Amino acid sequence: MSMEKEKIGLRYDAGFLKMYDYEYKKDQHYYWTSRRKKDDLIAAVPDADHRNIQADAVSCFVILNIKDQPLRLLLNWEFRYPAGQYIMSVPAGIIDKEDKANERTLEITAARELYEETGILLTEEDEITVVNPCVYSTPGLTDETNALVYISINRDEMPELNHGHAEGSEKFEGFCLVTKEEAQEYLSTGRDKRGMFYPLYTWAALMFFMGTTK
Repeated sequence: MSMEKEKIGLRYDAGFLKMYDYEYKKDQHYYWTSRRKKDDLIAAVPDADHRNIQADAVSCFVILNIKDQPLRLLLNWEFRYPAGQYIMSVPAGIIDKEDKANERTLEITAARELYEETGILLTEEDEITVVNPCVYSTPGLTDETNALVYISINRDEMPELNHGHAEGSEKFEGFCLVTKEEAQEYLSTGRDKRGMFYPLYTWAALMFFMGTTK
């Protein structure tokens, strides 16, 4: 059931983040955050069009498949300002306006974010596949959506990793190359190797990693 757009008000606009107010009853309000402009809000999209919503961002499940080495899941230690901590995170980023015109929008965005956050440039040896085109992050708080993309780095040697192309407010503190034994521990304890909690997308990446057999 889509909302009446005229009942949705913009209360705060910080560019990449906005706050909206929906008066669902007289003097009764619901607030949420969004990356979207009012004309593009998911809440006001007709029900029939929800199946065609394009994700706001991409989150990548990156597996290092290096010759004669065990599989490893590649994660970043990324500073997340609301948490005030460096958190074990998947490579991820917002889909640029220019990318949306391309048929392979999600793969293009994923490849760019992989390069910016890890220094890895994809080659013909590697694989990239969309796992899920659009999932909600926290739909009680925000309409933000992410696509989930699997990337397998298939190489004879470990690629050089670096954060040299990170942009804007992005802050990193190295990489976390997770074995399956470590992934199992993080899933069973709900904490990373530093004893901290981790994001839902990291949990999804760990679960996906545990299901790989290649």
